[in-house]
Amino acid sequence: MIFSTRSEYGVRVMVELARRGGDQPVALAEIAEYERLPLAYLEHLVARLRRAGLVESRRGAHGGYLLARAPELISMAEVVEALEGQIAPVECITSAPDGTLRCSLEADAQRVCTTKVLWGRVQGAIVDTLQRTTLAELIPTTTKTKKAVAA
Repeated sequence: MIFSTRSEYGVRVMVELARRGGDQPVALAEIAEYERLPLAYLEHLVARLRRAGLVESRRGAHGGYLLARAPELISMAEVVEALEGQIAPVECITSAPDGTLRCSLEADAQRVCTTKVLWGRVQGAIVDTLQRTTLAELIPTTTKTKKAVAA
């Protein structure tokens, strides 16, 4: 599964907001410049993140965006789903409200999807990884960088 630039750029924005932390909002233009990303596209992504309750906006001369919750309380599953919608490795597989998987190829009772088990496991592994990864884990620090270089 290839995630779109919505996820790639959106996660980068979230990491930058977490890295800068604090109570002071960060101008999206600063993040766009720092990350070398198109401002207009980031505005679209941040609107999705705001609707999902992941970021807050502040207006005014010193306005901008900040995280709605602590980075430890934001899972990457929340971020990616806010940006991409439902996570599915193939278009024909969707999750029903009760958590079961449905395949659009199984439109009638006579037809059975032979690959639903495989794609369900792939989806489960992706979602599980995203749920277990918090924004806090992605914040770069000098200590983490030194440890990674030493390893």
